[in-house]
Amino acid sequence: MSRKITEKRKQKIDKVLSQRQKDLTLVMDNIWDPHNVSAVLRSCDAFGVFDVHLYYTTSQWPDLGKKSSASAKKWIRRVRHIDAESMISQLRQDGGQVLRTGFSSTARPVMDFDFTRPTSIILSNEHNGTAPEIAELVQDEIYIPMHGMVQSFNVSVAAAIILYEASTQRRKAGMYDSPTLSVDEIEGIRKEWYER
Repeated sequence: MSRKITEKRKQKIDKVLSQRQKDLTLVMDNIWDPHNVSAVLRSCDAFGVFDVHLYYTTSQWPDLGKKSSASAKKWIRRVRHIDAESMISQLRQDGGQVLRTGFSSTARPVMDFDFTRPTSIILSNEHNGTAPEIAELVQDEIYIPMHGMVQSFNVSVAAAIILYEASTQRRKAGMYDSPTLSVDEIEGIRKEWYER
C-alpha cells in the first residue's frame, strides 16, 4: 500500500538527492559500537554522503535497532565487503583517493587533502586500529590536529570533523550545486524514498 506523501516532503527528498555526493564515501573498518556507527551514519546523511562501505571481518555489523539510527540508516546505502584488495581496488576506480585515519610519522592533517577529488576515507576500529590487510594497501593517512592532552577523537566525532572539512571544500567549489547522481539514479531512488 502506497504511503501518502506531502509536497513539502517530496521537495525535501528531491533537494537532498540533488546534493548527494556520489564520489565521497566512508569505509567502516570493523567498527563494532552501535552508537558510534549510528552517529557516523547521521553525519554521512548530514554532509551528503551517498553510500558507506562496510568492512567487517573481525567484528560483527552491530544491531542498530530502530530507535538508535532510524533517522539515518534508511537514507544511506550500505555496501558490504569481506575482501580488502577488491574493496580498495573498487574505491580507487576512476582515480579516486583512498585515505585512512592514523598517527604514523607520515600522516598528514585533514586540511592538507583535496576533498574535491573522488575520496574514500577509512575509519578504523576503536581499539585495534586499521585492519593490517587494509594498512598494507592504503599508505595515505589522515589525522585531525588537536591541541590538548588526548591524542584522538571518538570515531564518530572524527567522521563528522573530516566530513565537515570535505563538505566545506566541496561547497566552495560549487559541488553541491549540481547532482552527482545520474537522472536515472535519482529517479529510481526518489521512487523508493517517497515510500519511506
